[in-house]
Amino acid sequence: MRLFRSLTLLITLVAPSVFADDLYQIEMILVRQNAVPAIVTRAAPEDWDAGAQRINPDSLRSPSLNGEVEKLTASNQYEVLLHKTWQQTLGEEATKVAISDGKEQFGQFPIEGTLNMKLGRFTDVDADFWVNQINTDGLVTASERLKTESHTKNGQLNFLDAGHLGLLIKITSLTAPAPRPVPEEIPD
Repeated sequence: MRLFRSLTLLITLVAPSVFADDLYQIEMILVRQNAVPAIVTRAAPEDWDAGAQRINPDSLRSPSLNGEVEKLTASNQYEVLLHKTWQQTLGEEATKVAISDGKEQFGQFPIEGTLNMKLGRFTDVDADFWVNQINTDGLVTASERLKTESHTKNGQLNFLDAGHLGLLIKITSLTAPAPRPVPEEIPD
């Protein structure tokens, strides 16, 4: 019997844990910091979204960080370039999504990029965005690039600073139980 309990404990510790992916809401705001000089890089690659899934239009949601956008815009220190909110599942396997804004021309957008996210104690975020200058022929002539990685805390607004471009991101679980209210009186 003792061997059986030890064996059960050993199997429990050694067996890989299997967790189902949970539903999350992701809200991101891409900003240009006006006080920092823009760094123009080579043009964004044509395969900027290689291996990334597009956000399903049905998963788009109304943004909740409109107050923050108003504050950023009013300060004149930031220019809000993109503000998107959507729902998707996240888990222990990395998920890469393609995000774009503006009129598509030859597979390129004025703003395009990817977010690669993986749940852990924190959510690992790998952001790679381009703000493109497109000429009258529809070709990208120059780009500004944000490339940064971060461990973000879920449920909080996080700022990913990449010099003249920055990314505000909030990742909120839609399936986690709501926190318990604080009792008015502490029982004896």
